[in-house]
Amino acid sequence: MGFKYYISLLPLLFIALTMGAQDNAVTFEANLSKEKLGINERLRIEFTMNRDGDDFSPPDFDGFRVISGPLQAISSSWVNGVRSYSKTYSYTLAPTGRGKFTIKQASIVIDGKVYKSLAKTVEVTAAVEKPNDDMTVDDYADNNLHLVAEVSKTNPYLNEEISVVYKLYVSPSIRVSNYRPLDNPKYNNFWSQDIPVQRLNTENGTYKGKAYRYVVLKRVVLFPQKSGKLDIEPLSLDVTVDVPTNKRDFFGGRIYSQTNKTVSAGNRTINVKALPTAGKPTDFGGAVGEFDFSVTTSKTHLNASESLQAIVEVRGKGNLKLFQLPTPELPSSLEVYDPEHNENVRTTLSGMQGKVSDSYTIVPSFKGKYPVPSISFSYFNPKSETYHTINSEEIMINVIEGPANSSGTMANNPINSKQRVVTTGNQFNFIKLNPELTAKNSDYFFSSKYFYLWWLLPLALIPLAIIFRKKREAIASDVEGNKIKKANKLARKYLSEAKKTLGKKDAFYIALEKALHNYLKAKLKIETSEFSKDKIASLLTEKEVEVETKEGFIGLLKNCEMARYSPFSDVQMHQDYDKASEVISNLDKQL
Repeated sequence: MGFKYYISLLPLLFIALTMGAQDNAVTFEANLSKEKLGINERLRIEFTMNRDGDDFSPPDFDGFRVISGPLQAISSSWVNGVRSYSKTYSYTLAPTGRGKFTIKQASIVIDGKVYKSLAKTVEVTAAVEKPNDDMTVDDYADNNLHLVAEVSKTNPYLNEEISVVYKLYVSPSIRVSNYRPLDNPKYNNFWSQDIPVQRLNTENGTYKGKAYRYVVLKRVVLFPQKSGKLDIEPLSLDVTVDVPTNKRDFFGGRIYSQTNKTVSAGNRTINVKALPTAGKPTDFGGAVGEFDFSVTTSKTHLNASESLQAIVEVRGKGNLKLFQLPTPELPSSLEVYDPEHNENVRTTLSGMQGKVSDSYTIVPSFKGKYPVPSISFSYFNPKSETYHTINSEEIMINVIEGPANSSGTMANNPINSKQRVVTTGNQFNFIKLNPELTAKNSDYFFSSKYFYLWWLLPLALIPLAIIFRKKREAIASDVEGNKIKKANKLARKYLSEAKKTLGKKDAFYIALEKALHNYLKAKLKIETSEFSKDKIASLLTEKEVEVETKEGFIGLLKNCEMARYSPFSDVQMHQDYDKASEVISNLDKQL
């Protein structure tokens, strides 16, 4: 530890001294109880400093009469080794006439230096019905606490994103100690997604021209699913508020009174415009935003019986989760499997951004060249208020090795074209014209070995009947096993019903929820009355089910509940159906 060590500490010492100097910066401010009041009301003005000073000089209160003051209050405390100090001179004033008045600067000497407050402007109006001297704590809280729903756009197009931000504005003269939601909006006729608020940060802002502090409580992105006037229900909160009184404690500090207030962000009406019919493409599927479109394949040269992937993809910004992708028309000689739907979408206050795609697995059976024809994708751009159509490039798939297509069918026949019947060479064999039929003796059977075998067959079946009877008794005695089989049968039945009702939101999610419930009833051996998401989550945890599988199951149940109040697209229903099959399969492996 030499001279160089101490030299290295100098920057840290400089930073510490700088931060300490910033923490101890002198402030001297003037604060008004209100900037607009009736001539029959009282005005309170406070001059506050964070360091002790001398020679306080108040301003001339032109247009006002001093009722009381100056009252002096001092507050000093130590928190984690940091000292907090406040000294206040306060006055209560009564206006002497109507009009706009300026309260000029006050001054104070702190550490030999003169500091001055900013001038304040006050408007005095005609007498009010209820002067502030008669206002209750609830009245004061009502005037200084506001919950506001800020909507990004009030006249969007159908399926165009809008955002709603709920802000709680609090006047500096009151304090909020707690709040809890009373009623959350349900957003009927909107597709909605919450944007979680990670931290409640207090920021400075203005409300109706006055200085306030505010905190963002809730953020949500909405996509209107219906044109016309749509209402956004209000968000209601129960807020605990500390309101200052005119009383002081022994040390001169302000005494606060606590009250509970219910505040609501009022109903907002959104006027949703229908998409224009002029210029609408025939293949338009409801995509609204700004997109790019492409069709690609994982390979273009392969052998028969090998597989490739054809990917239909849309990228950009808009309602990416709320429309279906176009389907490619592939040659009938290619074996095509149902597509796998993939989403990589990020939802923020500005809407959805990312990409969605359908991946088709294709297996050619014969040698040849197979074109993947160009397909089109159309969308509506709300900024330019026009429709756009993008056409993909034609792709040629070259199957190098494999059997020839003996049917003579052209490789580029569409999937719905008729094909010739493929012959194998032995359909038309020669039929013998002289069968040389002879009559057989009808008594031959009764003297044959088959006759005696038929007599002995019942005796041979007796042991099998005994074994079958014992098996049935064992199955009948297995009550728990029968319950599981019955519930599994019901689960398969309801999942089948859900598949039949794809596209019909209410019927689909009712059937899906029944399937999930009956499946778990069989696996966990619990009664339907015991079903709740918390109960299910705890039981799956006890059974050591993987977290991802458990969350997937609970997520499906939540979607079934949300579907009663929110619109769900066909794409979402297909995803939930596929997710249910995957979750049930994973649970079978883990339970």
